[in-house]
Amino acid sequence: MDYYVIGQRIRKTRKAHGLSQEQLAELVGISTTHMSHIETGNTKLSLPVLVSLAEALEVSTDELLLQGSPTERGGVLDELAQLLESCTTQQMKIVVDVVKATIVSLKKYL
Repeated sequence: MDYYVIGQRIRKTRKAHGLSQEQLAELVGISTTHMSHIETGNTKLSLPVLVSLAEALEVSTDELLLQGSPTERGGVLDELAQLLESCTTQQMKIVVDVVKATIVSLKKYL
């Protein structure tokens, strides 16, 4: 488990909610120093604190722990759908072919 990456997700979500470290720490009931250490990955995150952070940030614990959470994936799919809405049927078929080729390459090289 990469605590730095988790901390960065927490920081990103906190900033998206317009909260300072101090404000979030107060909501969760931890010190500002502890909050800072969580965001920098310098401390391990306890389950109760993780749950409190998720509740305060109005996200699931999965969104804080996992890359490509269902909500994040849903957002990407929504963005893709919006882009495709402006395409003709022929253009969409081309995009599908490009995506298929890209996925094959990604699986081969990553």
